[in-house]
This record gives sequence, structure tokens and C-alpha cells, in this order.
Amino acid sequence: MLVKDWMTSKPINLGEETTVIDAAEIMFKSNIRQLPVIDEQGKLVGIVSDRDIRDALPSKYLPGDLPSEDTGGLLALKVKDIMTIDPIVTHPDETVENVAYILQKNKIGGLPVLDEDNNLVGIITEVDVFRYLCAVTGISFPGIQLIFKLPDTPGAAIDLLKDLKGAKIRLTSVLTSYENVEEGFRKVSIHIKSTGTHSLESLVEYLKEKYDLLYYVNDGKAIAVK
Repeated sequence: MLVKDWMTSKPINLGEETTVIDAAEIMFKSNIRQLPVIDEQGKLVGIVSDRDIRDALPSKYLPGDLPSEDTGGLLALKVKDIMTIDPIVTHPDETVENVAYILQKNKIGGLPVLDEDNNLVGIITEVDVFRYLCAVTGISFPGIQLIFKLPDTPGAAIDLLKDLKGAKIRLTSVLTSYENVEEGFRKVSIHIKSTGTHSLESLVEYLKEKYDLLYYVNDGKAIAVK
């Protein structure tokens, strides 16, 4: 899946001379957490997050800078003074999976999206990534999730999928992970829309006899398989 299919196009942006007070108000009213900053030519020069805003504002519990234009205080503080300069960016044809890795690795909440001419065309945030994750896992749709531990060998997952196909089971997603499992194995999560020729109980009995079915999730509740 590509960034261009999940990003927010034509995002709200700020100028370098926008005050921090105005930026905070825009974020609050628009319910957003990152705002790109552009220069007079419309080119991206930075990004401001809600955390940057919070760090710039005095605490209501402690004495701090007063909002006075005369003293050059908070009202004089501009976005250019607190923004992250030359932020990490992405492009419309980048994958959402790679964006998720970048956000996680750098502990940031969003990436501006630039086209081939380095024009700002969008922003993709952690919320967009969560939305994507819900779509590709099928968790947004009714169904049952089956979690297996399979040998990390060619054909192991294919054999399981063939069995499910033979039982006329409709799949929503198939995901694998090598985290929190011993070497030589992998966890496979299969989200299904229907149990086909089986009831849920008979499907679980059938699968646990042939595969290492760890647990299944039904109506949001994980049930261990004994």
C-alpha cells in the first residue's frame, strides 16, 4: 500500500512567521498534532508538533513568561523559533509499511509528503498508519482471528491455507511475525470472515489436531486452545 492512498492531501500548513499562540489555536480547532511549515516560496522548511507547542508554552501551574508583545514574550514567539528544521519526509509512492518503520524508529508522529519537485502535497501521521493497520488486518470487519505457531520452513503456511480453502473458509488477512517466538518458528495470524463448512468449535478442533493453534480471538476475547 502506498502513502498517496492513505495520506491527508493538501494539509493545513503554517508560515515561518506564524505565532506559536496562533499555531496552538489551529491545532486545537483542527484536532491535529503536526503542522508542516513552509517558506514564502511554498517550500517545506520545518514541522511543528503539539509537543513543540506544549514545550514552548508556560505551565499554568508554574510562573512563566507572560504573553506580552512589549517584552518580546510569548506573543512574539514564532513557529520558526520552535519548529524542527529539515524534517524527515516521505513521498507519495513510498509504502505505508516503511513510513510506520520510520515513525517508530525516530519516535515521531508524522511525515510531510513531498512530490518529485519537492512540493508539499500531504502529510501522513501515526493515525493514518493505525487506520491502514486496521484495514489490512481486517480487524475493522466482523470475524475470527486464529494465531498459529508454524515452523519457519517453505510451504508450512501454504499447507495451512490449503486446508482452510478446502473447508471453504473465507480469509480477510494473513500476517506473520518472528517476534516473541523461538528460532526456527514464526507466528501466523489469520483473520477469517466465515468458518465455511465448520462451526467455530469444530474448526478449532480440526485445526488443533493438525497445527499448533495457540489461541483464537472472537468478539475481542482471546481464548487459549488446550
